[in-house]
Parts: sequence; C-alpha cells; structure tokens
Amino acid sequence: MITHDSKLVPVYVWEVPVRIWHWVMAGCLVVLGSTGYLIGSPLPSIGGEASDHFLFGYIRFAHFTAAYLFAVFFVLRVIWIFMGNRFAREIFSVPLRLFNREWWGGLIDQTKYYLFLKGEARSWQGHNPLAAAGMFFMYVLGAVFMITTGFALYGEGLGMNSWAFKAFSSWVMPLFGYSQNVHTLHHLGMWYLIVFTLIHLYMVVREDICSNETVVSSMINGWRVAKR
Repeated sequence: MITHDSKLVPVYVWEVPVRIWHWVMAGCLVVLGSTGYLIGSPLPSIGGEASDHFLFGYIRFAHFTAAYLFAVFFVLRVIWIFMGNRFAREIFSVPLRLFNREWWGGLIDQTKYYLFLKGEARSWQGHNPLAAAGMFFMYVLGAVFMITTGFALYGEGLGMNSWAFKAFSSWVMPLFGYSQNVHTLHHLGMWYLIVFTLIHLYMVVREDICSNETVVSSMINGWRVAKR
C-alpha cells in the first residue's frame, strides 16, 4: 500500500488482465447469484410432459457454465499475482500485512473516513487497507469456499467416478457432515458474496464522488487520475 499526493502524475494501477478478470467475475456473480437462487427456490412446476419444459435444465446449465468460468478466471487471477505489477498482489497479501503497524494505521484511518468521523481520507495508489482487507476476507476467501463447495455438489451429481467427485466431493462432504449441510452452506455463501458486492459498490461509488481521484473509471482504463 503506497499513499501519494493527488497532485502527482496519473498512476497506471490496474493492468488489462486484472480489468478483464474483474468484469468477467462480476458478470459470473450476477449469473451465479440469480440462477443459484432459483435452484434453491425453484419456480412452480408446469403441467404436461417434462421433455417440453426444460427451463430448470437451462437454469442449471447457466449456473454450471458460470461456475466453470468463475473458477478458471479465479485460478488465472492467482497466477497473475506472479506476473503482474505490485497492485495485482495487494488483495492476496493481506495476511502478510496483519503484523504491519503502518498498515493498521491506514486501516483505522480509512474506517474512520467511511464512518464519517474524518472529512478526508489519504490518497492511495491501489487498494486502501480497508478495501484490501474486505477483498481478501470477503471476496477471496468467499470465492474459494464457493468454488470448493460448488464443485463438491457438482461432483455429487456427476457420480463417484467423476473428476469433481474425486477432487472435491470425496473430502468436502465428510468435512461438513453430509450433503444437505454443504447445500445450506453454499446457499449462505451466495448471500455472503451478495452482501460483499453491495458494500463494494457503495464504497467505490462513494469514493468516486467524494474523493479527489478517479475510482470507477480506473477499472475501465487502468489509470488512477487526479480530478483536480
């Protein structure tokens, strides 16, 4: 985390792969959240031949497709930690910063700002400490949990000889007791990520309006630019 004066030249923060990952994951979350809700709370059944009504099958297909895309891009994002600039590592390096007094000072300072106890926050080139902590504890850990439990449920449906069952179901199901527990936790995880998304949207829009630097547009063009 590096602070900087807003009068300095623009800083190239988010590289193209990070920006693509961000928007692909955002789209996946919309599809996963909406289809996941319908899978947990299905629409009323329709009369007639089942072969004439494949709506639920399409819902499940969309959910599984988005889940594969979500998992693949998450792995690619982890790989980019070692290939991208220093900003690409910020949200994954939070555990290493928990013992840094200066980082905690920035976290407390930023928290006071969001609670309207401070009129102005410091300028940060990348994620501020509070944003980075939220991204790690809510998004990164939440995504790992959802990928793990999701593929465990997927493997259960595919059968014991499938790759998903051997890689996930074989140990996730015993870990949480039985299948229904995993279903419930996966469903709660969906709401966990929805809450994170709402908080994230509030913070970035608020920062874009209240701060002296661009925030929303930086995830489109990659540059953090002073407004004045």
